[in-house]
Amino acid sequence: MTRSRATRWLAWLGLPLLALGLLIVFWSWDWFIPLVESRASAALGRPVTMAHLHFGLGRITTIAADDIRIGNPEGFPEDPPFARVPRATVELDLKALLSDRSLVLPSITLERPMVEVLGREDGSRNYAFDLGAPAGETGEPAAASPRIGALRILEGQAHVAIAWLRSDFALTIATRDAPGQEPAIAVEARGTYAAQPITGQMLGGAILTLRDESKPWPVDLQLQNGPTRLALHGTVQDPLHFRGTDLRLQLAGPDMSLLEPLIGFAIPPTTPYELAGQLDYAEGRIRFREATGRVGHSDLAGTITVTTSGARPDVTADLHSRRVDLADLGGFIGSQPGRASTPGQTPQQRRAVARAEASPRLLPTTPVSLPRLLGADVRLRYKAERIEGRDMPFDSLETEMAIREGVITLRPVSFGIGQGRLGGSFVLTPREDGALQAQGEIELRRVDLSRLLGAAGVGGSGTLGGVGRIEGTGRSFAEILGHGDGALTVVTVGGNISALVVDLSGLQFGNALLSALGIPARTRIECLIGDFALRRGTLTSRTLFLDTEDSVVNGEGSIDLARERLDLWLRTEAKHFTVGSLPAPIHITGTLKNPGIGLDAAELAARGGAAVGLGVLLPPLALLPTIQLGVGENSQCEALASGSQRRRAPAEGGGARR
Repeated sequence: MTRSRATRWLAWLGLPLLALGLLIVFWSWDWFIPLVESRASAALGRPVTMAHLHFGLGRITTIAADDIRIGNPEGFPEDPPFARVPRATVELDLKALLSDRSLVLPSITLERPMVEVLGREDGSRNYAFDLGAPAGETGEPAAASPRIGALRILEGQAHVAIAWLRSDFALTIATRDAPGQEPAIAVEARGTYAAQPITGQMLGGAILTLRDESKPWPVDLQLQNGPTRLALHGTVQDPLHFRGTDLRLQLAGPDMSLLEPLIGFAIPPTTPYELAGQLDYAEGRIRFREATGRVGHSDLAGTITVTTSGARPDVTADLHSRRVDLADLGGFIGSQPGRASTPGQTPQQRRAVARAEASPRLLPTTPVSLPRLLGADVRLRYKAERIEGRDMPFDSLETEMAIREGVITLRPVSFGIGQGRLGGSFVLTPREDGALQAQGEIELRRVDLSRLLGAAGVGGSGTLGGVGRIEGTGRSFAEILGHGDGALTVVTVGGNISALVVDLSGLQFGNALLSALGIPARTRIECLIGDFALRRGTLTSRTLFLDTEDSVVNGEGSIDLARERLDLWLRTEAKHFTVGSLPAPIHITGTLKNPGIGLDAAELAARGGAAVGLGVLLPPLALLPTIQLGVGENSQCEALASGSQRRRAPAEGGGARR
């Protein structure tokens, strides 16, 4: 070979080798960045950028990217971006890719990822992604999912600020390696949620096993939001669909109403509580079942089921108590729940109870929140086997409540009193002006006076019956009664008058009233009839009559429910003349909470003598046909009516003869 020819061959071979050498020396994987950015941006619908791209070739190829940024949607600032990852490293099984085109990633590691989650008052949010139609729904075959061995997060952080949740908190996220196990996720939270301080820790399973139904995913969560404490421990078979759960939920706090931002629907204020039970998912609903615990002095157990698939949450609760203090349920009617002796109260609750006890008002004045009523549809069944509390005349309670589109239906509400019951049904309909239109009926059936009298610590017997109705409008129960129309009629037979008055009016006031009326401390009730009309919040007596073995008492007057003021007159006539007897009228004044009595001799002279004896029975006895529902057909009132009619018949006949 000539020298010139050899030179030409060397040139032909050297130039490619030189080019290859130069390519190797100056090669940069960054040349592929525009292609990767374009594909990622199209997939996420967000701008995606990265600074550098590195490959470590081999059977297990290492791909690393520096400073990955996923931008915010339009209308949000560019900095900080939605997500930033200073470095992401992916291991690729090159042999599996070349042999059968399967994508196997032995590990993915994200170093110091940072995520910014924002939600504004107008509802816009930076965490909503439009990922297009799911794979397989565009007519194209679905790509095989990659097989990932392990996902590790090193020193991850997230900032969450969502205006409508009044929330601004930070998360630290990291994975923990354990020998022979996949990296488990650990999360810590700190900041504010629902305008309350929040702290929390969660230790879960490996992130990638979330989709593996063969491996139960462990959960260990401890959370405190303000004074509310929550703990969740157990496993979930299919976390992404919340199936196969074996979780125990514990809740504790000073007031159940503070649970609203955590559970998504409103609960009226309560006394301090502790509840624990099983949490699971069945038929599209989350269930809190086999729950047991206490609320104030009361025990509570049952099941609560919640579904959020509709326009608003649908809540079904079946609850019961062995023993309940009705003061713990005061928030359900707008009064301050609890007593001074209720355990676990916060200083604010103790002050609120003290203000309620010192208030001159007796009827609940807290307005009913219509937005909270519209926040969920509710069906509640509740049964209390025994009611406890100071001077409490009720034995048991059963009720069913439904809230549908803000309309509250209570049907029935039933209090057990001895062998009888005080029952009722009520419907409260929201109006556009923010008030509630209320309609209700009550009924007393064979109420055992011995139970009422026993609450005052004395004995007695007898039966109480009656009916009532109410229609009114207002923002609170006090307003509804203070503007209401309706009626109330009651009949009592038998019993002990001193015990009855003491029980219904309070010990000190009852004794003073008995003394003023001149009624013996122990005298048998023959008959009591009360008939009242309610007009624009004023309850006016149409008939108020009491017959005992020694005396006859007639009454009249009114009760202003809007102002809670009393203006009643009672007059006692002895059936048997006694020296020194003075049938002076008794004036009952004051408020429902603090009544007072006084004698008025001038009123006696102005009114003149009143009819004495059975003659006064005729007007009230005309009511008996309408109220024969709680005292039996052979009541003493009916016997008195028959006797009165027999006494008047000869006189009327004699009058005709004259």
